[in-house]
Amino acid sequence: MIDSAYFSDDAPIIQGIAKPYPGWIVGYAAIIEKLPLQIPLPAVKAMISVKYRSVKMSSWLIFSAAYLPQDNTSISKIEALYNHLVFALKYEGVNLLVFTKLREKLSSEELLALVNIQPLGQYSRRIWFLMEWVSGTPIIGKSDITKKSYVPVVDTKLQFAVSGIKSPRHLVLNNLPGTNKFCALIRKTEKIEQHLSKSYVEENRKQLAGIRKDIIQRASAFLLLKDSKASFTIEGESPKSKRAARWGSAIGQAGLIDLSKEELIRLQHLVIENHRFVQMGLRTKGGFVGEHDRLSGEPIPGHISAKPDDLDDLLNGLIEVNQLLIKDDIHAVLAAAIIAFGFVFIHPFEDGNGRIHRYLIHHTLAKKQFADQGIIFPVSSSILNHINDYQQVLESYSKPLLDLIEWVETKDHNVKVTNETKDYYRFFDATKQAEFLFDCVEDTIKNIFPQEINYLANYDAFKDYMDEEFEMTDKLVSVLVRFLEQNQGVLSKRAREKEFSMLTEREVTRIESTYTEIFGR
Repeated sequence: MIDSAYFSDDAPIIQGIAKPYPGWIVGYAAIIEKLPLQIPLPAVKAMISVKYRSVKMSSWLIFSAAYLPQDNTSISKIEALYNHLVFALKYEGVNLLVFTKLREKLSSEELLALVNIQPLGQYSRRIWFLMEWVSGTPIIGKSDITKKSYVPVVDTKLQFAVSGIKSPRHLVLNNLPGTNKFCALIRKTEKIEQHLSKSYVEENRKQLAGIRKDIIQRASAFLLLKDSKASFTIEGESPKSKRAARWGSAIGQAGLIDLSKEELIRLQHLVIENHRFVQMGLRTKGGFVGEHDRLSGEPIPGHISAKPDDLDDLLNGLIEVNQLLIKDDIHAVLAAAIIAFGFVFIHPFEDGNGRIHRYLIHHTLAKKQFADQGIIFPVSSSILNHINDYQQVLESYSKPLLDLIEWVETKDHNVKVTNETKDYYRFFDATKQAEFLFDCVEDTIKNIFPQEINYLANYDAFKDYMDEEFEMTDKLVSVLVRFLEQNQGVLSKRAREKEFSMLTEREVTRIESTYTEIFGR
C-alpha cells in the first residue's frame, strides 16, 4: 500500500546524493524514494527548481516550477502517483524496474484505479501496458479498448527502440528492445548521437582502400591474436601463446554460430584450459567479483552475480533478445552493448564470464554485419587501453546494487543471496555501457587498426631493404626489428656482439638510420 500522497521531496540530499540546486525531486526518483522501492535511483534524476529554467546536466534534469506534477492533498494518492508517472514517461523515458516494483507493491484495487485515470489517454495506455508486460499477467477488471490510434511504448526521442509489434488490448506499439525476461534500455544522449552521426563502417572501408589485401589479412590475423591476449590480460592472466591463439581462433569465428546456452558453454570450455578446479557450465552456487579479506577470508564483493536459480530464465531471455536485436534495424553497437554487458552482469559461469562477454561484442557486431567479412574489431585491445574507464562502466551498474542485495557468507567464503534479485539483471539502463563501447569502436577504427596497417607496411619496406642490401633471412629480420623496437631504434651492444656480430659498425649505423627513417614516418 502507498503510505503517502506526497512524492515530491525538497530534501537537499537524496540517498546520499546532493541536489545541484534547491528544489523538489520528481518523477521516478521521487516514487523510488517515497514508496520506497528497492531499486537504484535512475542514472539521470529529475527535479524542479524555483530559481532556474529547464536545463540538462550529466546526472540531473532540471525543470522550472511550471513542470511540477500535481501532488497534494486535494487529489488522491493514486492520482499523485499517476501524475509523477506521466511526468517520468514524458521527460525521463521508460524505467522498467520502477514499473516492476510498482506492480508488486500496489494492490489490485490501486492498480485498477491507476490505469483508469484518463483511460483512453496515451500515457494511461502506456502505464497499463507496462504494468501488465513486466509481470506477464493482466490487471483484474481492466477491459480492452478500441477506436484509438496506436502509440509507441518507448518514446524514441528519449530512448532507443526496435520497430515493435502492436498490442491490440492496449492499442500501443510495443517497441521495447527486449522481452519481459530481459530488456535493457539505452537513453539518447548527445554522445551517442554524435557517434551515430558518423559512418564508422564506411570510414573503415575508406581507410583500407588502396591497402594491399595481404597486409589487411596479416593485420587482421595479428590483431585477432592481440585481442585474444588483451582479453586474458584484462582478467589478470598471461596465457601461453597456444591458449591465446585458440581463443583468437574462436573470436575469428564470431557470428558463425547462433547464440544458445550450449554455445555459451562451448565457449567456456575453450576459455578454461584446466577444468579440474572450475565448475564448468552454469553455476550451481552463488558468485561474486571482488576480493577476500586476507585474515578472515570474508568475501568483499564489488559485483554480485545473479542467483543460480535465476540463470536459466535470464539466459533464455538474453538469447531471445539477441535474436530480436540481430533481426531489427537497431544499431549494431547498441545491440552489442545490451547483449554483452547483460551477459557479464548476469555472470552465469564460475569462470570465463569476462572473456565470453567480450566475445559477445564480436559476435553481435559480426551478426549485424558491422564490418566487412573476415575483419574482427579488436575491441579488447581498446578496452585494455582504457581499462579504468571500463572498470567505471562496470561499477556504474554493480555498485548501486550492492546495498540492495542481501547475502550471507558460505562455508567456502562464497556468497549466498537471500533476497529476490532477478529483476536487477533482466531490466537495467545500458546507456553508459553503450557510450563506452562506441568509444572503443571509434578508437579501434581511427587508431588501433590504422596503426597496425601502418606498422606492417613499414615492416615490409624495412624487410625489403634488408633483403636487398644484406640478403638477411626473414626470421633474422624479425629478431632485428624486435631489438630495434625495444631500444628506440638503436641496436644494443649485446645484440651487436651476439646475434649480429657479423655486421660492421658502419653497417649497423646504416641499418639504424634506415629503421628510423621508415618507422618514423
